Amino acid sequence: MAMNDEAQQAPTAEAKATWGSALRFMVVMAVLLGLVYPFATTMVGGWLFPEQSQGSLVRDADGRVIGSSLVSQTFVSDEYFIGRPSAAGNDAGGVSGSNLAPSNEALRERAQADAQAIAQREGVSVDQIPVDLITASGSGVDPHISLPSAELQVARVAQAREIDEASVTELIDQALENTGWLGSPVVNVLRLNVSLDERFPVATTTSSVAPVE
Repeated sequence: MAMNDEAQQAPTAEAKATWGSALRFMVVMAVLLGLVYPFATTMVGGWLFPEQSQGSLVRDADGRVIGSSLVSQTFVSDEYFIGRPSAAGNDAGGVSGSNLAPSNEALRERAQADAQAIAQREGVSVDQIPVDLITASGSGVDPHISLPSAELQVARVAQAREIDEASVTELIDQALENTGWLGSPVVNVLRLNVSLDERFPVATTTSSVAPVE
């Protein structure tokens, strides 16, 4: 009987030791992965990428946050450069594409309507419009346009602000971002519009880039 009792107790003691090791391992990993690792990556990320880790915020001349350079905004006034169409309404909280195939009639109708509107607004023919001005990005919040798309809008912006086109082109050159081997140079629309307001303020405050509340 004594040997049977010892045989029954041995697995119990071994199980306790196993459970104890598992519990200690769980606590250690919870501290490492739940506290130490997130804290370390946050600190290192903030040190290596101070602007990006805070959301790449864009501020006006008064220091007010007016948006993020990573998220597009809707501009409609002639005084401003206008970005790509967005199926998400430029809402960073609901990023998405239209999910419409090239064969979809709704997509073709939308693109044709946008092309006609752009041609009328910029005073050009439809075949002069760069493709990115009539095609939405997959995210719906692409903050950039191509250099040809920016150049297409120079005359309108210059006329609306009553400045010479060379001054507007100069700001485009300063805002140009070289993507290297990833693609052609692009322009961040929000940053460009902010630089326009800083250098050539619009006559009415209702047209200026509004701060984010």
